[in-house]
Amino acid sequence: MIKKDILLSPGPTQVPEEVLLEASRPLIHHRTPEFSNIFMDTIDGLKYVFQTGEDVYLLASSGTGAMEAAVVNLLCPGDRVLTINGGKFGARWAKICRAYGVEAQEIEVPWGDVYPKEELEQELKGNPDLKAVFSTLCETATGAVFDIQGYGEVVCRTGAVLVVDGISGIGATACPMDDWNVDVLISGSQKSFMTPPGLAYIAFSSRAQEWIERSTLPRFYFDVRAARKALDSRTSPWTPAISLIRQQKKALDRIRDFTLGRLIEHHRILGEATRAGIRALGLELLAKHPGNILTAVVFPEGIDGFAFIRAMQDKYRAYIAGSQEPYKGRFFRIAHLGYMSGYDILTALSAVEMALSDFGFENPSGKAVAAAEIILKEHWK
Repeated sequence: MIKKDILLSPGPTQVPEEVLLEASRPLIHHRTPEFSNIFMDTIDGLKYVFQTGEDVYLLASSGTGAMEAAVVNLLCPGDRVLTINGGKFGARWAKICRAYGVEAQEIEVPWGDVYPKEELEQELKGNPDLKAVFSTLCETATGAVFDIQGYGEVVCRTGAVLVVDGISGIGATACPMDDWNVDVLISGSQKSFMTPPGLAYIAFSSRAQEWIERSTLPRFYFDVRAARKALDSRTSPWTPAISLIRQQKKALDRIRDFTLGRLIEHHRILGEATRAGIRALGLELLAKHPGNILTAVVFPEGIDGFAFIRAMQDKYRAYIAGSQEPYKGRFFRIAHLGYMSGYDILTALSAVEMALSDFGFENPSGKAVAAAEIILKEHWK
């Protein structure tokens, strides 16, 4: 049988054909008016998705580069900050801070749980010297969504700034930067932005921009002052990822035509359909407040999680994601992120049903697909 791969991971995600084709176009020089127009159009598109009037800086890096840029452009050695750790990527904030001599007070949230804004408020009242709060919008390790709007309400009444990792969430989950009092927001190209990996994005509120001048942490490549100066000349301080930027512009044009509101609603529908299918199989969801980017599913007792992932990928060519340390083999993740349609969700659930059957899990074939179809058909227009 001819087998066709289907990418169902939370990054990289599927990329539209016209965006892929942009990379095949001949290179142009990056210090030309032609590229400057492309570059600035891309910045404008990013501002639209971030929902901000502030500049968005474009970095040739993975999303972790933007996380590091946030830390080194805001803080000084010895500063105390609060990091909310609800998974592998929430934990990364504390690791980056500590690597630069910043004292990170880490709030460890059980995987799949969330951290209420009321607890954050009490923590900040008890620690008035905290300089920043670092959080994630959607924790990619679990699919859980955090209350960024509530955090913004709390943090803006203090002397701290709110820094949000929106790498997997922006474009799929509501997070209007300006309206929600987010001081620093970051994201990356390989998620809902429907572009291959390699670009990261970061924006600073007017309040956070004042901190950039005060920071004494070492920085060079990720120095936002250099990026800000270059942006005045409609360019980047270093050689940009020309082909990736052209691809991102093409994808952003598509997003703007579709509209951000419809894109977020699209992701919500795919998430609902996926979870309806999973619940129809009697399987347990990991996240108490799952969002639009992915659905994390706890393995039924007796199923070898590692073998299941291999079967999904090798036999059924469905590239879902497994769980990460320290919970490897405990659950799997189906993404519904980026350039995906309802048919991709039906294919994913069909593969899950067949793989579960291979491992002796008894459930009527087609049950998950039928449940998802009810959700999808209701919204199919």
